[in-house]
Amino acid sequence: MESNDYKVRLEIFEGPLDLLLYLIKKDEVDIQSISIERITKQYLEYINTFKLLNIDLASEFIVMAANLMYLKSRTLLPRVEQPPEEDAEEDDPRWELIRQLIEYKKFKDAAGFLAQRAIEQEGRYAHSPDTSDKPEEAPAPLAEINIFDLIRAFQNVLKRFEESHDFGDILDDRFTVADKIEFLLSEFSPGESRNFEALFQSATTKAEVIVTFLAMLELMKLNQFVVRQNTLLGSITIERRDPVAESHHAEAAVGEAT
Repeated sequence: MESNDYKVRLEIFEGPLDLLLYLIKKDEVDIQSISIERITKQYLEYINTFKLLNIDLASEFIVMAANLMYLKSRTLLPRVEQPPEEDAEEDDPRWELIRQLIEYKKFKDAAGFLAQRAIEQEGRYAHSPDTSDKPEEAPAPLAEINIFDLIRAFQNVLKRFEESHDFGDILDDRFTVADKIEFLLSEFSPGESRNFEALFQSATTKAEVIVTFLAMLELMKLNQFVVRQNTLLGSITIERRDPVAESHHAEAAVGEAT
């Protein structure tokens, strides 16, 4: 698959600090106990995967990658002398990053709390929506799903695929994203759901795995597919939306409210 074949353009889903917080949560470590070497390696793996998928990245991601590599290089330098105990944390090259993460997490948690309160408040008063001039539903932004979990799942699929396949034979299977979109729509009936890994069972090359994943992202942007994850960092299920069933469900909900 050539790099110019398909360019993924997403309204920026998350920022570099979100990715770092995600990696910290995945490793189940305290923010103040992060390993710069480990988190830099994981962060760069994500950046490389974004590049592999030809996903446009905001410049902030590249700046953070450079900052992490700088911090990593500082941690590898020998200390000529130990600082006094009261200045030890200021001498720690991680500390400015840790401060940013702690402050950002505070704002992120507060925003999540306010959003949840708003949802709860909306449910206090039942009302019938005015559907006379209701605009056409826009595709759900990719920010509504955890893109980092999807990338992690894709990395695992790609790693297992490379470990279990012999690339000695070159197969001419030049699929396009449009081909795979058509394939996925034909494979999934409306309302049907499958495990994420099942999407790639028929793939025979690394390129086909990549194109299949890009097709899935495009279908999610078009609001044709939705992703579900019942537990944090748990398995991912892909479901094709069923507009008819959703319409009946919405009508029933309106009927109950009135």
